[in-house]
Amino acid sequence: MARSAGGPASFRPSPGSIPESPGVYRFRDPGDRVIYVGKAKNLRQRLNSYFADFAGLHPRTQTMLTTAAGVDWTVVGTEVEALQLEYSWIKEYDPRFNVKYRDDKSYPYLAVTMGEEFPRVQVLRGAKRKGTRYFGPYSHAWAIRETVDLLLRVFPIRSCSTGVFRRAGQVGRPCLLGYIDKCSAPCVGRISPEDHRTLAEDFCDFMAGNTGRFVRRLEREMARAAAEQEYERAARLRDDIQALRRAMEKQAVVLGDNTDCDVVALAEDPLEAAVQVFYVRGGRIRGQRGWVVDKVEETGPGELVERFLLQIYGDAAAEAVPREVLVPTLPSDADAIAELLGEHRGGRVEIRVPQRGDKRDLLTTVERNAAEALRQHKLKRASDLTSRSRALQEVADALGLDQAPLRIECYDVSHMQGTDVVASMVVFEDGLARKSEYRRFSVRTTGGDVASIHEVISRRFKRYLEERSATGELDVEMGAEPGADPEAGAEPGIDPGAGAGQGIDPETGRPRKFAYPPNLVVVDGGPAQAAAARRALDELGVDDVAVCGLAKRLEEVWLPDEELPVILPRASEALYLLQRVRDEAHRFAITYHRSKRSRSVRESALDGVPGLGPARRQALIKHFGSVKRLREATAAQICEVPGIGPATAETIVSALKDESS
Repeated sequence: MARSAGGPASFRPSPGSIPESPGVYRFRDPGDRVIYVGKAKNLRQRLNSYFADFAGLHPRTQTMLTTAAGVDWTVVGTEVEALQLEYSWIKEYDPRFNVKYRDDKSYPYLAVTMGEEFPRVQVLRGAKRKGTRYFGPYSHAWAIRETVDLLLRVFPIRSCSTGVFRRAGQVGRPCLLGYIDKCSAPCVGRISPEDHRTLAEDFCDFMAGNTGRFVRRLEREMARAAAEQEYERAARLRDDIQALRRAMEKQAVVLGDNTDCDVVALAEDPLEAAVQVFYVRGGRIRGQRGWVVDKVEETGPGELVERFLLQIYGDAAAEAVPREVLVPTLPSDADAIAELLGEHRGGRVEIRVPQRGDKRDLLTTVERNAAEALRQHKLKRASDLTSRSRALQEVADALGLDQAPLRIECYDVSHMQGTDVVASMVVFEDGLARKSEYRRFSVRTTGGDVASIHEVISRRFKRYLEERSATGELDVEMGAEPGADPEAGAEPGIDPGAGAGQGIDPETGRPRKFAYPPNLVVVDGGPAQAAAARRALDELGVDDVAVCGLAKRLEEVWLPDEELPVILPRASEALYLLQRVRDEAHRFAITYHRSKRSRSVRESALDGVPGLGPARRQALIKHFGSVKRLREATAAQICEVPGIGPATAETIVSALKDESS
């Protein structure tokens, strides 16, 4: 083992000391705690990659290496053994730099306590108990209760608590469910323990997917009762059959009757990932469950899938491992993982990516659920006041600000190969999006993103200075030509809401569009974009607003005139906040750009028509819906558009005909 406290180079194993065999390795910190566990087909090749080019490693890997003080390894015979040992060590040591999945919420299960003398059906969460059969998990407890309420008509097993059960036995009178025939009342001896257990086993068989035999049995009994003119009993059996069918309808049929599989999908961003699983048994979706994970190490989709399969199925009961696992991306060691899961299950397990058909469609549905789960997780995290306060203070500390940036503005530029260039401005106050303050810009400058950032920042803060001058806060107007409108071309996103103080327009009672300055300006980009924003502010004499750039590739924070970026911890609330601000600016810019590009594409065919201005072009597109339908219209039909006369209609028909020919 190599060990030292002097950085990665000081504990690098000596040349030739690392075997070329498969194995598992552990990095330890100066306190001898394991901080990372990994596996490799070739230990020498894998470990040498950590030390060959430290500067070229991902920042997260660099952090792990600078935290470590030593590395050791264990040689194994096969890849399957490496997987087993890696999983055992991760479970034993809980290393801080390994991916760890956690439930994004506590999922409810339908449970039947078969270990009790009188089995009870109930909704349970948390750790599973011995002697209890579980079905699910379900996304909502109410979905379980609806199903149970339907099934208790046919399988009237106990659903009361231990206290209620004992009290009913003491007084010799069952609870309400016993009187309405939704419980067989074993508490007062109406049914023997053996017959009640048979009911519970039938209930479990139905939930496990063996539904057909129960429906057929009730149909035979109903026909027999009707033949014997026992019409009331036949009517009750008819209602029981309908209850079973409604319960079956709540479990959607998605695949063939004999299909047992788990469908796994993930959604990720540079900091976190969300995983969703749909459990399909007998062709029906029997439950779903979700996890989230902080990406504290550099991981791709394949490795995320691998870690998930090992962690989730490693401790599961053998019957919980399905015959088939559908995944969005195959892990690099798919065959070894399938073999390991097969040994655990006691039968063959297949891991594959569906390419077409119903399974591909179902995977797409699960992917949408994963994306929504990630979005909801981020919203929940963003709404936490403590996390927001910590994020703002961490940003202030990292950037050297005097106080927490209570108002942050972020700018992003969007274009298509230099055409239809637009920019967005989004505003976060106290760590939350303030959409009424969003603004969007049509960029006039040509010359790339750097020039566009300079233009947009200049226009925004010229308007700010004008607003201050209008309220008497500035004695002299700065950076604006008399009579000019430096914000021409800027369009509001959503009308501002109410405000207070000097930023209020006395005529409308609303906040002025650009009256409030930010504490921090964030631009989407690296050092060049950050420098352009700082230069624009300096030219206007604005020296009380901080500037930084956030580069997408490595999530580096760049300060103007600094040679090296600020590297925020991957799990920090500060980086999470800045990333969310940047992503929102990107989304808003993309939305505006698509709208503008679509509008220009629709109207470009009419640009050259003499006498046709913007208003009438827009009226034509609104009336016909598209240029294609307008091209198919006759002159008489075009005349139906308000403001279009016969001569103009003929000109339009001729122009569109010439263009298409």
